[in-house]
Amino acid sequence: MAAAAAGGTRMICWPMAQQQVHVSGGGGGSGSGVASCSGGQGVVRRYADRLQVSRVLPVAVAAPSQFLVTRSSGMRGNLVLCSGKFEVRAVRGSGTRAVSQVVEATTAGLRETVEDTAVVDGHSRSFEGIQTEQELMLAISKEVDSGRLPKRGGAGMEELYRNYRDAVLSSGVEDPMDVAVKVMATVLDRILLQFEDPFTFSSYHPRMTDPYDYYTFGQNYVRPLIDYRNSYLGNLEIFDKIEKNLKEGHNVILLSNHQTEADPAVMALLLEQTHPYLAENLTYVAGDRVVLDPFCKPFSMGRNLLCVYSKKHINDVPDLAEMKKKANAKTLMQMSSLLRKGGRLLWVAPSGGRDRPDPETNEWVPAPFDSSAVESMKRLSEVVRVPAHIHPMSLLCFEIMPPPVQVQKELGERRAVGFSGVGLAVSEELDFESIAKREANPQNLKDAISATAWNEVNDMYNALKAAIYGEQGCGSSTSSLRLEQPWLEESRLRV
Repeated sequence: MAAAAAGGTRMICWPMAQQQVHVSGGGGGSGSGVASCSGGQGVVRRYADRLQVSRVLPVAVAAPSQFLVTRSSGMRGNLVLCSGKFEVRAVRGSGTRAVSQVVEATTAGLRETVEDTAVVDGHSRSFEGIQTEQELMLAISKEVDSGRLPKRGGAGMEELYRNYRDAVLSSGVEDPMDVAVKVMATVLDRILLQFEDPFTFSSYHPRMTDPYDYYTFGQNYVRPLIDYRNSYLGNLEIFDKIEKNLKEGHNVILLSNHQTEADPAVMALLLEQTHPYLAENLTYVAGDRVVLDPFCKPFSMGRNLLCVYSKKHINDVPDLAEMKKKANAKTLMQMSSLLRKGGRLLWVAPSGGRDRPDPETNEWVPAPFDSSAVESMKRLSEVVRVPAHIHPMSLLCFEIMPPPVQVQKELGERRAVGFSGVGLAVSEELDFESIAKREANPQNLKDAISATAWNEVNDMYNALKAAIYGEQGCGSSTSSLRLEQPWLEESRLRV
């Protein structure tokens, strides 16, 4: 776009696509110029007949670095915001120098017809090149004003940014504001895309790394939130066994508690140094919230998912209950097909939802397992006739992104963000024969297996809690759980 501000000012240029414009000089200013944007590629999908100053200024402030200005004098430069004014920083050959020309943003004479090429291939580029918090906030406002982003979505973006910023500021990371702004500019860009062109998940969704790497995107978002000095990984030798079994074509199923929307990233980050194969090949059985909510979907797109509707919410809308059941049956068939191929690592939360604080103690505890869900995974692993190993897994990371205290049916929950130590541990695989021998009544065997799995998860969770919050560190290890911090060691020592 290009627009002029006259009446005692020089020139304001608005990108893109080498658009030729005529600028009224005002106060002896120049007569014409060419405005272009280095980021302007692709097909223009949206247009604006007239650019009012109320739209020029917020967006110009939001992305000044995108502006490339060519003056009639031959001087070329980038438009930057300096002390509340637009300044052209000239480019001559390969060098750059600041010039005294200051472009004041006034309203007089601003009535040029323009082409809105800030939208490329149907996606707004407002969040590209963001460098400051002010630019980020103005980009959100621009998208709300344009109608591409609903007001509630804009408010959610602002809240998410502020919460993330505060968490990063408390982390001690170098240049925390720069980290927070740049990470969140990328995150908000991907969230905006889900409002513009929503992605639809299939029953089985393989992680997407091309043309956009959503896996790395999710890792980079959560990484600054983890206090690695106070985080722990439990039973590395069992993770070794799991990887060995997978590479031999066996299936492995992890029965785990579920704490936050960040669980997949937390697990992958804790495993990436010692077991990157596991981190990248985990397949998560995911509920409908993380594949429907625009704020969750970009992170889900980077994970291997089997998509289901939680039993807890399957009857929330009675008219949709039958559809949800059919969708779950389809996912179960897809899961069976994957397990028949062997070498699959599945993460399942038999509780059917995220953990919540105990209402009496306000302590976070693993939610009870649904024995039917545990039994279903056991039966499925037996039916496919591929060697399988079912391990209890415990995860502690609730402070990273704690869910609402009360379970919400509707999408669009408020998202708190925190900086915290986290923990992940796995125990030996369940021995079903031993459990059956201990249970006298065969009719109670299903519940006994589920209780055994949950007890293992809870015991490991308590050890992780003592390590992180009880200041016991690796000293909270037990006879069946060895806690380590491999990311703090130069190399992993093996006995």
